[in-house]
Amino acid sequence: MRKPRDFDAELKALEDKARELKTRKIQQLGDLVIVTGADALTAEELAGALLVLAETKDPGRKEAWARRGAAFFQGRARRSAGASDGNDVSAPAQPSGPHSPSGGTGAA
Repeated sequence: MRKPRDFDAELKALEDKARELKTRKIQQLGDLVIVTGADALTAEELAGALLVLAETKDPGRKEAWARRGAAFFQGRARRSAGASDGNDVSAPAQPSGPHSPSGGTGAA
């Protein structure tokens, strides 16, 4: 005879996974706000800007924002992959999330 499935345990495991994913998403959004410098805005300014972005229906504008965002991330990847260029001012903007869990500066 087969062992019956424990639906309660499976449901709890799925709820735990959903909670973990939501927590990770919130952490990543917070990291994004910090790395872009938007943490210098007040909560009201940031919320207002995000509302405008969310309400925008113009696909051309959204595509321009997407290109600018992609260029931002590509530029960060190049800076973090290359040797230090003496720009010590940008050092605090390096991600402290999953990419550098030890908080180290790298092996260069």
